[in-house]
Amino acid sequence: MQPEDLHSAQVAVRAVRLIVRTFRSCRRIREFTAPRIHNQPTNADMVRFTCSFLVTAIAVMALGSCLPGSHPWSAPGAALVGGNSPALTEEQKRRVGMRIWQNECAGTIEGLTTWNAGENFPSLGIGHTLWFPAGHREPFTETFPEMVRFIEARGKPAPAWARPPAPSPWPDRAAFQREFNSPKMRELRAWLSRTISEQTDFLIARQNAALPKILAAAPSNERTRITRHFHALQATPEGQFALIDYVNFKGEGVNPQERYQGVGWGLLQVLQEMRGEPTGQAAVAEFARASEHVLMRRIELSPPARGEQRWRQGWQNRVRAYRNPL
Repeated sequence: MQPEDLHSAQVAVRAVRLIVRTFRSCRRIREFTAPRIHNQPTNADMVRFTCSFLVTAIAVMALGSCLPGSHPWSAPGAALVGGNSPALTEEQKRRVGMRIWQNECAGTIEGLTTWNAGENFPSLGIGHTLWFPAGHREPFTETFPEMVRFIEARGKPAPAWARPPAPSPWPDRAAFQREFNSPKMRELRAWLSRTISEQTDFLIARQNAALPKILAAAPSNERTRITRHFHALQATPEGQFALIDYVNFKGEGVNPQERYQGVGWGLLQVLQEMRGEPTGQAAVAEFARASEHVLMRRIELSPPARGEQRWRQGWQNRVRAYRNPL
């Protein structure tokens, strides 16, 4: 029996016991509240009634807390999710944002608005989140609208024309490049440059939400090992940075459209590729090795027309740097 199956069985047993207890308590309440023709309730009746009522209330609340779907552990494999990662300090969070900005944009303001050659969409912000033109479909996850909602919820409204559900206003790279210094583009870059901290928080939040999605998509017999690898990485600042950067870089690995020849390249696939049970800095080094393997496999499986060989050296440099101190 898998651990998550055992957890479900335990929940079922608890639920049955609580239902029986609740039923018995409700009978006592009914007996007390039934019309009495000759006798008024005694003090003993009152005590029994109060005790029955309290037992019923406690049982109902406990039952609700253990039913599937009533808490985050109800997701597949979520019974294996436990523990909290050490919180990054404000200085560590600042360094996370700066390193990702350097990775994606060379640390420049101009790099906050980019449309890479050979791609069909712009990449925006320190994490180069994707924003698709109207009617455009891609086998990738669009993340710019999600980031805008996140930042606006923190009191930093985006330019009105960039708010979801608006599509990217540039239909292609040529139009984007022509308007690179237009008032609209400068307005967008100014907003992005004012929200570096919020963008960093968005990337961290995305990493924090990744594990339940990954476990839901992973084979049940791999969930325990994947969880151990994830938590081993979360235990160090360098490991947390590696998780944050990779989820932003190549996604969680759960989108079935993000596949070449049926093989994905996201965080799920990297955690599956990790070997042994490393901890501390050894876990970070093993994650860097596994990341490089997964990315090189993606390049080999990619359609030749995409020309992904051009990314080989840059991707290798990026994930090898995970071994460096934060």
